[in-house]
Amino acid sequence: MKKNPVVCIAFSLLIIVAGLLPIQGHAQVVNEATKRRVVIGVGMIEDIWFGTPRGIKIRTINQGFQGFAMYNVPFGKSNFGFAIGLGFRVHNLFGNFIVKSTSDSTTFIAIDTMNIDYKRSKLTLPIIELPIEFRFKSRSKVALGIGFKVGYLLPAHTKYVGDNYDPKNGEKLRVKYREIKNLEQFSYGPTLRIGYRWFHLNAYYSLSTLFTKNKGPEMYPLSVGFLLMPF
Repeated sequence: MKKNPVVCIAFSLLIIVAGLLPIQGHAQVVNEATKRRVVIGVGMIEDIWFGTPRGIKIRTINQGFQGFAMYNVPFGKSNFGFAIGLGFRVHNLFGNFIVKSTSDSTTFIAIDTMNIDYKRSKLTLPIIELPIEFRFKSRSKVALGIGFKVGYLLPAHTKYVGDNYDPKNGEKLRVKYREIKNLEQFSYGPTLRIGYRWFHLNAYYSLSTLFTKNKGPEMYPLSVGFLLMPF
């Protein structure tokens, strides 16, 4: 039976975390020191896309979401440590395009060439990810993190609101399309984070492209954003 990569990633993470957590008796009570090692962060991201096809205009603001939970492993009594966890992020690519897919290729068609009006068109990419990070935190609560993460693409979709782009029908359209082919399932790249107390700025550079090789535009994002890490 074919295994789901998302389930495999999540199950592997649970095994790793379970091995790190101390067990006290049969109740498996987590002590206060362990609780302080678990870090939760949520925030927003902005994507800068490279490799956009000619004629396709990407909106300046492409807001998305990011969140994670990580477990810290300090290096003795030093200010350095290592962390591993499970995260989730959503990329939103807004622009003047319609996505057309076949089994052989996926293309972006500029709406401007169709002589129609539209309100919004976007591509949404939800990703579950496994981040790792080497961390430094000073006594003054200034923090720095350098890491790497691997993600797995969940079902993506496009959303279009505007005139019908089929010339045979003049009605307005509000459609969500999920059958997007040739998307690269795995993404990976380095990360950087710097912050003070619970407010942090972070960046992620994708070393993988949006589509599989030779089956779509060679697009990839540089994501920058902020994180709130109160826990």
